[in-house]
Amino acid sequence: MKPIAIATTMLALAATALGTGYWWGANRQAAPAVQGASQHSPAQPERRILYYRNPMGLPDISPVPKKDPMGMDYIPVYEGEEPEGGEALVKISLDRVQKLGVKTEAAAARELQRTVRAVGALEANERQLYTVTPKFEGWIQKLHVNATGEPVRRGQPLMDVYSPDLITAQQEYLIAWKGLQAVKEGAPEIQESMQRLVESTLQRLRNWDISEQELLRLQRDGQVTQFLTLRSPVDGVVLEKPALQGMRFMPGEVLYRIANLASVWLLVDVFEQDLALVRLGQPARIRIDAYPDKVFGGKVVFIYPAVAPETRTAKVRIELPNPGGLLKLAMYARVEIISSPNKAKVLAVPDSAVLDSGVRQVVLVERGEGLYEPREVKLGARADGYVEVLEGIKEGERVVVSANFLIDAESNLKAALGAFGHGAHGSKPGEDGQVKPAAAPSPAAHRGEGSIETIDLSRAMVKLAHGPIDSLQWPAMTMDFRVKDPALLQSLKPGQKIAFELVEEAGGEYVIARIQPAGASPAASGPISGHKGH
Repeated sequence: MKPIAIATTMLALAATALGTGYWWGANRQAAPAVQGASQHSPAQPERRILYYRNPMGLPDISPVPKKDPMGMDYIPVYEGEEPEGGEALVKISLDRVQKLGVKTEAAAARELQRTVRAVGALEANERQLYTVTPKFEGWIQKLHVNATGEPVRRGQPLMDVYSPDLITAQQEYLIAWKGLQAVKEGAPEIQESMQRLVESTLQRLRNWDISEQELLRLQRDGQVTQFLTLRSPVDGVVLEKPALQGMRFMPGEVLYRIANLASVWLLVDVFEQDLALVRLGQPARIRIDAYPDKVFGGKVVFIYPAVAPETRTAKVRIELPNPGGLLKLAMYARVEIISSPNKAKVLAVPDSAVLDSGVRQVVLVERGEGLYEPREVKLGARADGYVEVLEGIKEGERVVVSANFLIDAESNLKAALGAFGHGAHGSKPGEDGQVKPAAAPSPAAHRGEGSIETIDLSRAMVKLAHGPIDSLQWPAMTMDFRVKDPALLQSLKPGQKIAFELVEEAGGEYVIARIQPAGASPAASGPISGHKGH
């Protein structure tokens, strides 16, 4: 037993000696290092990562690095940098703020006024159209107004006509009138009967639209005239004149069509997405190419109940006065309808402050020098470069409205949060803290340019006349495409030049993942990738 005890004791002593030697050696090496460091600069404590936060500002943290569903890296939060109340902040240096050209503006209450612009043509006021239509058969003896377009005044002679029916009616009136004179000394019943006969014959002439001026002449002279004069019923302009001198006319035949142009109608085509902003009684400003220095005023009096399927526009009728007859029928006009969706002031921020991914809308709220909080907001009406904010921010909070790094061909949202947080997908901070350029777009994306033919919001479809798409080896053609997010079509109109991005879905269908006006962001054909037959 003694040899075993001695061996055990020796092993224990050896282990103790080794441990003591390791500790002594480590301390000897660390001491000079600490001493040397203290001679140059004070010791810097190692920064400890507390957790990783969601780059979109959502209430989601992770103890380990990870990516969100959009492929963006979660941002590390170091000890001492944790925001109060658990808010997710983005911190950048002041020199970066200057280099990026960051500008901010306070959210403020304002009255939003949106201008709806449309074009149209002038037409006659249908309520001021008149026709000269005789109710008897006859012949035109003489035309006093014998040209289309001539102005006429109310009561002005238009033509002299001959009609056997008129002559007979005049004779009946004169016989009844002479009979009334002959029974002046007779019984009251006879006088009353003759008086009714005189009135009935006179009323017959009135029913034939014989003017009071002609009836007074007949009563005054007491003689039958062979030709009677038909007069204009209104002030206006002759639009149509089927009447010809010497022609025979029948009851109900239109001989003149006259329009009173003291007021005219302007029928304009308003796009379907703007109809909610147009209401009866709204004022409108009208400009006519013939009078570039004049602005005419009118108001909306009617919104037609149908939308043209070809243009997705509806007719809106604007009534406006026509002083001096300056406005001519069929003139082309440009219209501005001032719309105030909310008469009360609402909280609003500039359009450029909103980073719209198509799924959510985010603004960057300034929390201090170089500190920005990505905050999701709920938006309302848009007007004059501003958008109403229903939820997400308070009045007086400053939001980022301009930064040159937002102009990015891939995604305004990714570029903004990536540059601010140095952790967006495809961006890595360098040693000097600068953000390196983002990686190239996914090879599955195919870009092209073209113009919009038609838009079907109900089906989220758009017909494009696009140019060649090299990455798909497609020639220029006109095709229908489905849009992933129908909200992308809200601000677009037929005829607009656009840039778009296609992605291939299961089954080989190519759909539009991104579409915007051509001038908003440079677009080029994406890289060629494998694809199924289309």
